[in-house]
Amino acid sequence: MKRRNFIQKTALATGAISVASAMSYSQEVKNTGLTHSFNLKYAPHLGMFKNLAGENPIDQLNFMADQGFTAFEDNGMKSRDISLQEKMAQTIQARGMEMGVFVAHQIYWKEPNLASGDTSKRLEFIEDIKSSIEVAKRVNAKWMTVVPGHVDLKLHKGYQTANVVESLKQAAALLEPHNITMVLEPLNFRNHPGLFLTESPQAFEICKAVDSPSCKILFDIYHQQIQEGNLIPNMEACWDEIAYIQIGDNPGRKEPTTGEINYNNVFKFINGKNFDGILGMEHGNSRPDKEGEQAVIDAYKKVDNFLD
Repeated sequence: MKRRNFIQKTALATGAISVASAMSYSQEVKNTGLTHSFNLKYAPHLGMFKNLAGENPIDQLNFMADQGFTAFEDNGMKSRDISLQEKMAQTIQARGMEMGVFVAHQIYWKEPNLASGDTSKRLEFIEDIKSSIEVAKRVNAKWMTVVPGHVDLKLHKGYQTANVVESLKQAAALLEPHNITMVLEPLNFRNHPGLFLTESPQAFEICKAVDSPSCKILFDIYHQQIQEGNLIPNMEACWDEIAYIQIGDNPGRKEPTTGEINYNNVFKFINGKNFDGILGMEHGNSRPDKEGEQAVIDAYKKVDNFLD
């Protein structure tokens, strides 16, 4: 699934929603005492449980909390109405959840932007970061996703890297005073051919060059299984620059246990590192409707129970 389609499919209508009714709903379920306790902060996205929870984003957030999920991510948060952002933030806080990543800027899928060194493209990126800071503050987000865009075939890779690093340094200077971190996401060649940032060692090198607590790695397990494999050793090698993790099995980009990745061992490694960050559930459901949504919940319980 392409990220731009993923964002479009998970963005829901933003009509008026009553926080009061959401609170009564959450109180009703909290009283059941059936909430599962996960070892790690797995973060669903809107739409993942829409058949079980309904179309209302606030009801979906409450449903996630009712299942024991303690985090939430929303690639499309920046495009939502401010009123809905505020209602979602209130619900997330009231339910003791944490806000994960949202996409911070326009991603260039087919043409170079940050790699090119084009000053107008850099300025556009910086302005996007500035506006994303306001969104992050509104929804209590500590992380935002950055994808440097397409390669520039007219430039040597070294020059492209220097251009990207300079743009990220300028962005990091804006983010640092707010204790917000942009997380760089390498994407695989199969789903996103031609992008500049593809592998974890490359992201590690860039983060070391930027040298800021506000520029770290988003390690997407699905993408890196396709791009480089060797998951646990590669995570170990760049661990001190990883601030955020995303999940998806391969093939298919569905929930854990549906593909080839041994998520029992991957999560055991992450948990053994005392990782206190968020693991975004950036994948589809392997089966449709309510049955498929329950299968996602059951899969996470299964692999997380391996950590007990």
